[in-house]
Amino acid sequence: MAKKTAKNTYSIHPGEILAEEFLKPLEITQYRLAKSTGVPPRRINEIVQGTRAVTADTALRLGRFFGTTAQFWMNLQTRHDLAVSERALAALLGRVVTPLSEVR
Repeated sequence: MAKKTAKNTYSIHPGEILAEEFLKPLEITQYRLAKSTGVPPRRINEIVQGTRAVTADTALRLGRFFGTTAQFWMNLQTRHDLAVSERALAALLGRVVTPLSEVR
């Protein structure tokens, strides 16, 4: 599910990409993906629901199954995590972190 970040950009959870760009167009069920990748169905469902992160293990499996790279899935997760953290910490970082250029 896309969420608006502090800089008016959207963070898209990898699960949304998995569902909308892979599963639906290819008519693959979450169950079939789980069985074909050796991943518990609950894990796939939680990723699709946006409540679980894509781990390196899952990224390797998704990459092999879909013919993508594991890095593709890890990059999606990293971008999402950074956007969520930026939104959550933007005000705090502005108060507690002094940039090096201002320290000298």
